[in-house]
Amino acid sequence: MFRFGLAGIPLSCKGRTLKDAIEDTHRMGLHAIEIQLLRVNVQERNVIDEVGLKPKEVDSSIIIEVLRPDDEGNYQPIGIEKPLEEEDIVLQLFWNLATSYSELQMLGELAKELDIRLTLHTPYYMDLVSNGELTEKSLDSIIWGGILANEVNADIVVNHVGLYGSLSKKDAMKNVVNNVKYLKKRYHELKLTPKLGFEVSGKQILFGSLDEILTLAKKVKGILPIINFAHIHARENGALKEQKDFQAIFEKLEPFMKGDYYVEFSGVEHENGNELRLTPIKKGDLKFETLATVIYENEYNVTVISCSPLLEHDAAYMRVITERVILRKLGRK
Repeated sequence: MFRFGLAGIPLSCKGRTLKDAIEDTHRMGLHAIEIQLLRVNVQERNVIDEVGLKPKEVDSSIIIEVLRPDDEGNYQPIGIEKPLEEEDIVLQLFWNLATSYSELQMLGELAKELDIRLTLHTPYYMDLVSNGELTEKSLDSIIWGGILANEVNADIVVNHVGLYGSLSKKDAMKNVVNNVKYLKKRYHELKLTPKLGFEVSGKQILFGSLDEILTLAKKVKGILPIINFAHIHARENGALKEQKDFQAIFEKLEPFMKGDYYVEFSGVEHENGNELRLTPIKKGDLKFETLATVIYENEYNVTVISCSPLLEHDAAYMRVITERVILRKLGRK
């Protein structure tokens, strides 16, 4: 089964809301959206008139954490399952795509009705490596992303990892493994059902070679390696040329994806093992037709997300190329 979609709201979408994006994606004959958790702001505030309500019952507000004073007056996080009390402080998330848990649930139901697979991508600038201040913010973003994804029935939360910085690759791996184990634990405690996915990176200064992401998936059971073919192609100096090159990646993914592959694709400009920029698919030396042939000949169940600057145009273009590959192969039988 093939499923094509895009990373974000379609460029042609006039409303710029997630509801509009889901409906427009359906009308275009596409079947997946990777929701981008980019423009978010979290602020602390006192409980106003919500005493007695659970956070998810509050209209026009996405409360992603509640802080409650203990016996010594120190505020501690208690999650979002208990009714609010007068002395509580809440962390409210402001997001341009939704304003309440009830809206998120409605959007999830709409996507299911229209056969749109939803996933969610956390902010691109992340740090699960250094264990500094940005790491704490990154961990929070991934947990908040999991809460939102859970409510909208998105099944994967896709994440970047960050810069090596001054650390050796060995020490970087150690820190990343510990942080991802913490995230797995928090997802379990919060009863969040989306899978955690970690994406390969396209630059040498970033943690996230294919081997590193696969090693991370071996060390932390249950997480998913997310393959962005443009990133791999750039990082490995244009290595993805023949069918066997793509085939080898799917074979490495099989133990983790279990027959349901989720991948990203675009054109890419690269130099000396580093991605310079993502491009439309027709530009550059990374050919989607080769990947489409591998997908068809192996009967893979694949969701392909366009992260091209042309988004929905290239998502539809990949669908057309795949249809041509199928017709050509069937014509030879």
